[in-house]
Amino acid sequence: MLGEECAHASREKKNLKKKIQTVIKINFFKLFFDFLIIFLIFTIAPVLVYRLVDPPTTPLLWIRWVESGYYKSYPTYLKHWVPLNKISPNLVRAVIAAEDQKFFQHSGFDWQAVKAAIKVNIETDKTVGASTISMQTARNVFLWQNRGWLRKSLEAWFTFLIENLWTKERILEVYLNVIEWGNGIFGCEQAALKYFKHSSKALSPVESALMASVLPSPRIWSVLDPQPHVSDRQSRILGLMSQK
Repeated sequence: MLGEECAHASREKKNLKKKIQTVIKINFFKLFFDFLIIFLIFTIAPVLVYRLVDPPTTPLLWIRWVESGYYKSYPTYLKHWVPLNKISPNLVRAVIAAEDQKFFQHSGFDWQAVKAAIKVNIETDKTVGASTISMQTARNVFLWQNRGWLRKSLEAWFTFLIENLWTKERILEVYLNVIEWGNGIFGCEQAALKYFKHSSKALSPVESALMASVLPSPRIWSVLDPQPHVSDRQSRILGLMSQK
């Protein structure tokens, strides 16, 4: 009799343990599923909105404003949005030549450039990136700027989203209107007005190549007083533009 009671108690204990494990598994999968749904909503929704609506601001504008000590002259909103068909084709060609020559061929990632960048980073002391225009757009519109793995992972995800939910033309338009072109200068229209005193629609090939040449480091490299390497880069961009 005592043996039967012990066996029954042992079975009850095992059953209870199984029930607890089952509840834990169910709660874990529910939590994971809920997190996944929330993540998808909060990432896909803004991409769908910005497919049709121009972004009024970006995280980088606010970051730069804070870095400036909340200086009033630093913008926190994009004030000079220009449709792609109102931007000089010269600037479009210059930016593609400078930043992403395979823009219309890839689906957001230039894998050959990625492999080459990894090789250089491993074999030398240099840090080389392989960001496409799509990746830069994703980063500028939705994310912050550091090189951590979380940001890089989210950048890849947002790049996938905009490549599949926007057109290439929309990506270009957003890119040209949000990227940094100097201290407190964002977007091609504000840059053209600042540097050349006319609209981005009227940019010449030479002006466009000069603007594109500073994009890797727009707060250090100068459009108004180009450093020798900037002038060299401008010449190379003009050469590439003439081949298109």
